[in-house]
Amino acid sequence: MNPPGKDGRKTIRVVIAEDQGMVLGALVALLEIEGDISVVGRARNGKEALNTVLTQKPDVFITDIEMPEMTGLDVAAELKRRHVAVRVIIVTTFARAGYLRRALEAGASGYLLKDARAEELAEAVRRVHQGLRVIDPELATEAWAEPDPLTDRERQVLRLAGDGVGSGEIAEQLGLSEGTVRNYLSEAISKMGAANRVEASRIARTKGWL
Repeated sequence: MNPPGKDGRKTIRVVIAEDQGMVLGALVALLEIEGDISVVGRARNGKEALNTVLTQKPDVFITDIEMPEMTGLDVAAELKRRHVAVRVIIVTTFARAGYLRRALEAGASGYLLKDARAEELAEAVRRVHQGLRVIDPELATEAWAEPDPLTDRERQVLRLAGDGVGSGEIAEQLGLSEGTVRNYLSEAISKMGAANRVEASRIARTKGWL
């Protein structure tokens, strides 16, 4: 049971994941001044974030999208798969409908942009802790206007290819044959209407699908 905060309200336990040290420190400082919110863990990469949430069992998990090891969306999806009782808020620079759609599918309850007002973060923590969603309504509408055409495996393969990883290494990393990797890449390139894997990766990232 969470102890009461300074104003008598129950303290909301929070874990924050952000790979940029200064941003992480700022987010922690913003929340620590709130009497009813306590930051019980912080992480600089996705795997560390997952382990911290599993260990600390916070009420709310705040995460960036792009991080080393695992993305914030990957961590959210894994927490959902494991049925971990934590509310997830994505805090990112990406105002892209594709990212929001994937965040919602991964079980996120909140999606905030880093240029939002500081007080919005604390209020978002309180609202999602109450079981509510905190999402920009205009971005939420856009999220369902253009569905993500990629399968999870196509997304994995295209993400690695866009990072310059060759088909052989992709096959080894994902436990696939090179022929299967080439098939996934071909499908992804076709769906993006691109000329090659690099262009397909660029288009998919722009849309927020990677």
